[in-house]
Amino acid sequence: MPVARPEPQEPRVIAHVDMDCFYVQVEQRRNPALRGQPTAVVQYNDWKGGGLIAVSYEARSFGVKRSMRGDEAKRVCPGINLVQVPVARGKADLNLYRSAGSEVVAILASKGKCERASIDEVYLDLTDAAKQMLLQSPPDSPEEIFMEAAKSNILGLPSDASEKEKNVRAWLCRPDADYEDKLLACGAIIVAQLRVRVLEETQFTCSAGIAHNKMLAKLVSGMHKPAQQTVVPSSSVQDFLASLPVKKMKQLGGKLGSSLQDDLGVETIGDLLSFTEEKLQEQYGVNTGTWLWKIARGISGEEVEDRLLPKSHGCGKTFPGPKALKNSASVKGWLDQLCEELSERIQSDLNQNKRIAQTLTLHARASKANERDSTKKFPSKSCPLRYGTGKIQEDAMKLFESGLHDFLESQNTGWSITSLSVTASKIFDIPSGTSSILRYIKGPSSAASQAIPDFSSVPEDPSLDNNVYATPIHEEKCEPSTSENEDGERYSDISAKQCPTSEEKRISKKLPEVKGTSSILKFLSRGQSALHEKRKSDGLICSPQGPGSSSEANKAEEHNVAAQRADRSNINSGTEPSASNAWMFNVEDIDPAVVEELPPEIQREIQGWIRPSKQPSTKRRGSTISSYFPPARS
Repeated sequence: MPVARPEPQEPRVIAHVDMDCFYVQVEQRRNPALRGQPTAVVQYNDWKGGGLIAVSYEARSFGVKRSMRGDEAKRVCPGINLVQVPVARGKADLNLYRSAGSEVVAILASKGKCERASIDEVYLDLTDAAKQMLLQSPPDSPEEIFMEAAKSNILGLPSDASEKEKNVRAWLCRPDADYEDKLLACGAIIVAQLRVRVLEETQFTCSAGIAHNKMLAKLVSGMHKPAQQTVVPSSSVQDFLASLPVKKMKQLGGKLGSSLQDDLGVETIGDLLSFTEEKLQEQYGVNTGTWLWKIARGISGEEVEDRLLPKSHGCGKTFPGPKALKNSASVKGWLDQLCEELSERIQSDLNQNKRIAQTLTLHARASKANERDSTKKFPSKSCPLRYGTGKIQEDAMKLFESGLHDFLESQNTGWSITSLSVTASKIFDIPSGTSSILRYIKGPSSAASQAIPDFSSVPEDPSLDNNVYATPIHEEKCEPSTSENEDGERYSDISAKQCPTSEEKRISKKLPEVKGTSSILKFLSRGQSALHEKRKSDGLICSPQGPGSSSEANKAEEHNVAAQRADRSNINSGTEPSASNAWMFNVEDIDPAVVEELPPEIQREIQGWIRPSKQPSTKRRGSTISSYFPPARS
């Protein structure tokens, strides 16, 4: 249910910019021969010519509508050009249109706070830009108003077409206008300038609504299309809303709007003025009642969110009529394709924008056999999102099975799915300074890197996938190589061949052998076979972990001291430490920039690996990184 938000303390200038039949414009830019011709963009599904999703104004003049199929549009307009949307994975691919929309957003965002509402519409808060114009160069001469701004539609002005431009120029420059209308006039000029820039730089036309809040700007942006803008002065709000049908108002197109019509006899927004706030609260609750009372007076406190990127990513597919899915195998096939696309999009968002999604949601529409009028809906299901195509596919199928179980209510009956979609939501910027454990250990790791390609960008959030961060690093190979997993993600591992030994002498520092499971070395040395690698000076040799229990921790600490002494002896003599099962770890593989982020006791232990103290002393159990990992269980 809608909720009333606090009103701003000062007047605002808000614009809603809406692209004109955007999909058609994108196709006309790709193929200039389509310009000026009746054109429509149709779905990839060619049944009856495909469903129209965008219709040019030239085609609309013949009576072509978006609700038509391609074959019907051809009967109405024989010369219409039908362009099919790109197809990928058996469904429409809208990336072409998303990219084109981003071009427009980049231009519009140059003048104020920008909220991308969809592929082809944007909200702008131009309050600061309008104030600046009013202080520095206010519109004070009708002759100086450039042509596009003079074409604005101002609600409440005389509708005489022959005098329209003259009246608009005069309104924009009124010396006796109040402060709110002066700001609105500046906003109208700024929006006209932006629309001209969009046309020059992208070849796209757009329409706009300019008002003191988002609600009014959205309502009027489509009043005068194409390539025009409409301004709502405060003095014209009541007259405008008085005749506006209830269903035209955002959030009143469904059950709430129907209730207003059926229960209160409200047909227009103006009809709400006859009800007190208390009466509306009694009928619809405190929040919704107050919201209804305010919108009847053109009051809305909703703010423009400074957001250029989408709040969520979703992929969906419909299966009408005979194409309905009636078994789990067919559902899984389509879910896998939808999840593959979703995985690509959220991974691209992560790499480009450093944002991570946290929730995976599955939606579906379904029906039961022999129950065509069933009112029970297929329940939406959500779970923490795990990155990686395979994991998303696995989780989505589990969500479907859970939803299907609830939908069938343990009945043994047939079912059919007419719509499927998967959504990644709760997308947040990755806080600076956060990283996975792999950032602390920059060695090769095939096991962990399979989970997500750019793992260093992912924060340590257990709700995403506990396994990702707790995966031990199994170093069983030696030569670096690059591979590709089943999801197309590239990762590094080490070849199965043992490294050849070298005759050259080197100076190395040896990590102490730690028994049991209570050291970070557990995650660096899990190899089963004898592993050895020649490194340059400052290399580290880490002995593989042997069997043992946590009760041997004190012995391990004593062994650490002895190992460090032996290591210094090796350094002085210039000889190699003897360890048939030794595993090499280069000091350079430790990122010093992040060592300081570790707890002090862990820093001291790591510094001990790199620069062993001259007089090492045995620390008590719990004073090293050993205390941060549970003991092994035999």
